[in-house]
Amino acid sequence: MTTALHPPPPSHPLLRLRLAPHGGMPPHGGMPPHGGMPQPIDGVWWPRSYDLLAELPGLLAGLPRAWGHITSVTVNGATWSAVPGRMLVFNQVVRLRRTVAASAPHTIVLLAPGRGRWDLLVVPPDTAEEAAEPLMAAAARGHV
Repeated sequence: MTTALHPPPPSHPLLRLRLAPHGGMPPHGGMPPHGGMPQPIDGVWWPRSYDLLAELPGLLAGLPRAWGHITSVTVNGATWSAVPGRMLVFNQVVRLRRTVAASAPHTIVLLAPGRGRWDLLVVPPDTAEEAAEPLMAAAARGHV
């Protein structure tokens, strides 16, 4: 009798996140730039689905500790599936907001009181790896 060796079940999938070089610390001292200039993109996130309840815990777990506790997340309401007003992530409440701003259809905004605001470009989950990788690499070089 032979026994087939099965590989161990996959653990949680790797987080597909690349931060811009300035993304490790709060931009502009954690405050939005003056004069109404757009917030710089701090990185690129490539979720596996548009289910925010499933994707957000992994994203928040993979962020730099310097960003602090994210208490508010804003996503494009037309892009993501149903988003409740808040959710519990690692025993902490995170407020979820939806926007329909045409200026940022593919971004997610993360806020940590007293620490800052970070804007991440969201690569659509169904994007082919050949198309997503250049965006991810550009974020790592600070060219997003």
